[in-house]
Amino acid sequence: MTSSSPTLPSVPFTLTRAGVIMTPEAGNEFEAEGVLNPASGRGPDGELYLLPRLVAKGNVSRVGIARVIIEDGVPTGVEREGVVLAPDEGWERGTNNAGTEDPRTTWVPSLGKHLMTYVAYGPLGPRLAFACSGDLRDWTRLGPCHFEYQADLSMDLNLFANKDAVFFPEPVKDPDGVLSYAMLHRPMWDLGWIRQGEGEHLPAGITDNRPGIWISYVPVEDVEKDIRSLVHMAKHRPVAYSEFPFEELKIGGGPAPIRVDEGWLLIHHGVSGKMEKSAFDHQQNVNYTAAAMILDADDPSKVIARSAKPLLAPETQEETSGIVPNVVFPTAIEKIGDQLFVFYGMADSKIGVARLDRV
Repeated sequence: MTSSSPTLPSVPFTLTRAGVIMTPEAGNEFEAEGVLNPASGRGPDGELYLLPRLVAKGNVSRVGIARVIIEDGVPTGVEREGVVLAPDEGWERGTNNAGTEDPRTTWVPSLGKHLMTYVAYGPLGPRLAFACSGDLRDWTRLGPCHFEYQADLSMDLNLFANKDAVFFPEPVKDPDGVLSYAMLHRPMWDLGWIRQGEGEHLPAGITDNRPGIWISYVPVEDVEKDIRSLVHMAKHRPVAYSEFPFEELKIGGGPAPIRVDEGWLLIHHGVSGKMEKSAFDHQQNVNYTAAAMILDADDPSKVIARSAKPLLAPETQEETSGIVPNVVFPTAIEKIGDQLFVFYGMADSKIGVARLDRV
């Protein structure tokens, strides 16, 4: 199993800052430690909404909802409308931690629903979980993600922490040609943080220990019978690993992939610098940037184009100073009029927006 090659064509898109649209609200206990990394979607009213991660004291995260204010075709701010998901379930709460973190949402027309992936920060750390909604406000939990055992990997992916999951907006064919719903995700191989001395365990055939982007599938037929089948993912494959200096530590998926002429455009993040202590502590010496790759239209486990340099890197004060400094973390993409915009976390503290343009 191999990732893409650095000789691939570059991605013909650019990101240009359009402003800061959400900052922590003074006196709001749910936002005491930041607003960041939003999901997004259109409500039944046609309005555009963000679903930001709201971080309370003690690093306890909830998912909020806020209507996006648009002026002259550009997002300029938000109006808060409450909380839509909180760590209320046992598997979302640990002894010294809790959270429903970093939501990603995908509108899936064939289901008539928004699918949310989020990180449930529970007793065993960060685990993927799913929810669905028809209106962005009332979310039905589908439960934690379960990865089917796969003999060729000689590994149970359920053992590992996982983040940065997001669904494709339409069915694709799995490796056996079965029409399926597909999800990108990022397993992390180090078990030492929950079992001292255990260390890293790599799947068979994987030689790069750095966290990268994987894909898993569930047949459309199963989901049509019961939407809760979405939590049972199978046929896992690596998609991409770190290849360039700006992503030397790890990469992870961002907003839901969108169809472009060449295939599926995936905005992702890359991390460089030095990771200290646990990967789940607030880091102070890392650098998060936004980049992009294009996945094959017929087989989205294959990368056909890739950014050799970041499309957006931390430069402004909001991006370089915060809970985790030097972070640009893209998590949502939406079209306003004819223009695409990417929403991103800024230093784990605020939310910015950038214009996405084809070169």
